[in-house]
Amino acid sequence: MLVDSHAHIDAPRFDKDRDQVLARAKKVGVSVIINAGFDLGSSGASIKLAQRYAEVFVALGFHPHNAAKMKDGDLERLAELAKEPKVVAIGEIGLDFYRNLSPREAQIKAFKRQLELAQRLGLPVIIHSRNAEEEVLSILTEWAGRPQSKPLGVLHCFSGDTELGERYIEMGFLLSIAGPVTYSSSHALEIAHDLPLDKLLIETDCPFLTPVPYRGKRNEPAYLPLVAERIGQIRGMSSDLVAEGTTQNAINLFRLPLQAF
Repeated sequence: MLVDSHAHIDAPRFDKDRDQVLARAKKVGVSVIINAGFDLGSSGASIKLAQRYAEVFVALGFHPHNAAKMKDGDLERLAELAKEPKVVAIGEIGLDFYRNLSPREAQIKAFKRQLELAQRLGLPVIIHSRNAEEEVLSILTEWAGRPQSKPLGVLHCFSGDTELGERYIEMGFLLSIAGPVTYSSSHALEIAHDLPLDKLLIETDCPFLTPVPYRGKRNEPAYLPLVAERIGQIRGMSSDLVAEGTTQNAINLFRLPLQAF
């Protein structure tokens, strides 16, 4: 059993063959897919997918690219959507200063507001951080210091070094590893080797970040075993043990209604 802790199967690139994509995932043992929202529309679309497909669960939120589109009232609309039983997290939320598709001030405001929402609803968060490590760390350090249950959430497709990863783990976060762990040069190799398995999740972030040997093609949940296999190679353990550990971590974080092993 495997849990793809971060995917975007509502993306238009899956419109022509979504049923087949999910069938292939199931065939290789991917039993749960957490579909992360980009904005209000994609969050609603994710819920519709979860209602159609038993293996799909949902994270709701505004991606930092779409932070400027967040309007008054959208936070409460997300809160209403979160009443759906298959909503398990708020995400993906955070900061992206690499592309700056939304002004930095708008990103920070949306990020903080959605952290407040997650705390109010008692849901874990899925964090996006790119070229904004100092700002994300500062915001999450303040937020994580409040009384709330742990684990608090996950740093999706974590790209920091071991020292930063350890700081997030101490705060109560998990770290997620994606396709870049199969590349020759990536901080994910260091994270996969150095940090405890009980603090790690795995993901595809499909249709992005396709692992080797399919790099350059559309990613999909059926490629998740390649991530588990590579982590196993790095750690000197079987991919089955990686699958078992990361699946149990996902069950615990997202309070999924299933047992791993």
